[in-house]
Amino acid sequence: MINLLDELKGAKSVAIAGHIRPDGDCVGSSMAMYLYIKKNMPECDVHIYLEKPSDIFKCIKNIDAIENAEETDREFDVFIVVDCSKDRTGAAEKLYDKAKKTINIDHHITNKGSSDVNYIVPEASSASELVFDTLDRDKIDVDIAKALYIGIIHDTGVLQYSNVSPKTMLAAATLISFGFDFPSIIEETFYEKNEAQTRIMGEVLRNCELKSDGRISVGCVSLKKAEEFGTHNKDYDGIVNRLKYMKGVDVGVFIYEMPDNMCKVSLRSGDKIDVSKVSSAFGGGGHKKAAGVTMEGSMDEIIEKLIVEIEKQYD
Repeated sequence: MINLLDELKGAKSVAIAGHIRPDGDCVGSSMAMYLYIKKNMPECDVHIYLEKPSDIFKCIKNIDAIENAEETDREFDVFIVVDCSKDRTGAAEKLYDKAKKTINIDHHITNKGSSDVNYIVPEASSASELVFDTLDRDKIDVDIAKALYIGIIHDTGVLQYSNVSPKTMLAAATLISFGFDFPSIIEETFYEKNEAQTRIMGEVLRNCELKSDGRISVGCVSLKKAEEFGTHNKDYDGIVNRLKYMKGVDVGVFIYEMPDNMCKVSLRSGDKIDVSKVSSAFGGGGHKKAAGVTMEGSMDEIIEKLIVEIEKQYD
């Protein structure tokens, strides 16, 4: 375990980045760290670089402080990567490579740690739980606590996934003691869907296919279908989980098309299949029960490759 303020002693400039297509844990953990440094090191020049997050995270204080790394080129005293390794930070990677000191905080089993300081715990529920570990409790305020709580609930399915430990529950309890309206945060950032999101989920579930004797459930969104429903990547949260929850299914696979013959794949599993091994086979990463990868080719070609890789674990 590390203490963040100790690691930042003497730093006059600090940058924070998370992974491309940031999810709730990435946004919550990196924004909590940004707010914490701004509060406790007011003399430090702090910047946060992420792709534009979903509008559901507007409840996080100073969310508009997020910048585009493509628009800057400077050297920071410290560069912190949260919820991924440096190679998944997109345009921010060039800034990481220039930094005088690098720190990596992550919970992905595929991250082997290549920073000057690494706090990587694959057993942890979320990067937000790990960021919480690095902060002095008496220096956290309600806005920092809210951001961390959002991160934890998004990577644990509101504290119901198997990655939740007693330590996770204690962290969540400490965070809600700061007094923010946590039931509303759960509803508005995790469960609530707009019309387009609801309709595209229904469309995917209606047309999903069962493979491998019903053990693998596959759902897809083509570019044509996305245009028809007016949806994009930020509208697909939760679909892969619903594919996995079908009775008898070991692995849920969700694929959506992107331009230039590329597809984004999300994988969810139970105890039988390690989907981090599946995604790693194609250059992706993640956890045993939740992983993802971007692959080139048609959806049919990619589905075939994924099924072959998944079925190796049944042998």
